[in-house]
Amino acid sequence: MKKTLLLTAVAAFTLFGAGAHAQGAEAGDWQFRLRVLNVSPDEGATITPIGGDVDIDSGIVPELDISYYFAPAWSVELILGVTPHDVMAVNTAAGNVDLGSVTLLPPTLTLQYHFNANGRVRPYVGAGVNFTHFFNEDLPTGGIATSIQYDDSFGLAAQAGIDFDINDVWFFNVDVKKIDINTDVTINGTIQADVDIDPWVFGIGFGRRF
Repeated sequence: MKKTLLLTAVAAFTLFGAGAHAQGAEAGDWQFRLRVLNVSPDEGATITPIGGDVDIDSGIVPELDISYYFAPAWSVELILGVTPHDVMAVNTAAGNVDLGSVTLLPPTLTLQYHFNANGRVRPYVGAGVNFTHFFNEDLPTGGIATSIQYDDSFGLAAQAGIDFDINDVWFFNVDVKKIDINTDVTINGTIQADVDIDPWVFGIGFGRRF
C-alpha cells in the first residue's frame, strides 16, 4: 500500500505539473475529500496478570473528511470514518487468546498548513487531536474471554499529504496520518490490558472545493 501511494503521487505530480498556476483556496472555502484508507495498527500492550502482547489486524475502509479554510494556506480538517479490527492476545500465560473484534470510531481534528497555496500541486502538513470511541465488541463463542470492555481514548494526531488539482474544483489526494490511540481494556472483569493501537493511516482519494 505504501509503495502504491508513492507511485500514484509521483504520477499525479508529473501529470498535473508542480509549477502550473491554479485558483487555489481562499478564506471561507469548504473542501470535501472521499478517501480509501489502509489502517495499519502499530500495536503493543501490557496485560496484567497473564502477560503477553496484542495483535490487531489491518483494514481497508472508506473515509470522509471536511476542511474549512480560514486563510489561503491554513485550514482545519475533520476526519470521519469507522474501522473494524480483529484482536488477539498473544504469548500470554494462557496461550493465544482470541478477543474477537471491535469497531473504532476515531474522529480526528487537525490544523493544516498548505505549501504552494496557489499551485496545482499543494503539499500540506497537519497536527491535531483524536477522540476514539470503541463499540460493537464481538467475542468468539466458547472462547476463554467471556466479557470485554474498551475505554474511550483521547490522543494526538499528525499528518502529511498532497493535493493535485484536476481542474478548478476537483483534485486528487494522497495522505498519511499517525494517530495516538491508547485504551484500557478489561477482560473477564479481572484481566487488565493497557493497549496502544497507534495506527498508521494511508489514504488515496478525490476531493472537491466549494
